[in-house]
Amino acid sequence: MIAGSLWAVFTVIAALSQTIRNATQRGLIKSLGVTGATHVRFLFGLPFAILFLVGVTMALDRGLAVPPLGYWPWVVGGAATQITATALMLAAMGERSFVVTIAYIKTEPVQVALFGLVLLGDQLTAASVLAIVVATAGVIVMSLKPGAAAGGWKPTLLGLSAAAMFGLSAIGFRGGILTLGEASYVYAATFTLVIALGLQTLTLTLWLVGRERAVLVAILKAWRPSLLAGFVGALASQFWFLAFALTSAANVRTLALVEVLFAQGVSRFAFGQPTTAREGLGICLILAGVVTLIWAH
Repeated sequence: MIAGSLWAVFTVIAALSQTIRNATQRGLIKSLGVTGATHVRFLFGLPFAILFLVGVTMALDRGLAVPPLGYWPWVVGGAATQITATALMLAAMGERSFVVTIAYIKTEPVQVALFGLVLLGDQLTAASVLAIVVATAGVIVMSLKPGAAAGGWKPTLLGLSAAAMFGLSAIGFRGGILTLGEASYVYAATFTLVIALGLQTLTLTLWLVGRERAVLVAILKAWRPSLLAGFVGALASQFWFLAFALTSAANVRTLALVEVLFAQGVSRFAFGQPTTAREGLGICLILAGVVTLIWAH
């Protein structure tokens, strides 16, 4: 009963934190480029994740876990697909409005439900499937507005590809958390977050040193805004991982569609982009799907 409530709370906190992080990263694209803005969430998020792990380890009065061999394919795969997903998302944001980009990405629940069923054997109830379909219909309504094709299909493909990669990363991280076999789901989630961010930070840092050293220097110079993006990014990831430890990735990603509502607020008040009637209809469908999901649990 407690777990049934906590995963929803964790998901909403994660979605709100991620909205703030996305808006912060979007502002860094002009100065750092897509790769640089992508790396910010990992490089500056890792120290905060380590602090989270130290706190959890001290609270539980225990040492570090020794993961089994089966743990690594899940986490390495999750880390790699999340890097790709973040870069695709930021590239899409450079092509379209903030809220529409988030809408494309939030087609993820349908894909993650299929990935979860095939790779993890996560089963869904009929009500959960209905919730996913209704909520996803909402983001499609928001995305397919008149004149959208005039800008080309590039942002659409970028957004949908980002959704697929985010879906695979969610499955990878949930698979890693479950494979770790820890009695404390809080420890399993926090430990996996540190491992994932460590792998991502190492990978992108080596890439930038070898290919775009000037971007790495620019990231370090922009440490003040990058620090904020890193903190809220690590905070969002911490709660995503806690939610993944308690329920299927499909449930988490469907409830996470509340991020579209948060993004709508950011789009309107921070970027001056008004809400259309079509977007309003999409929001209503998303809310209906979310309510159905909560009712199902």
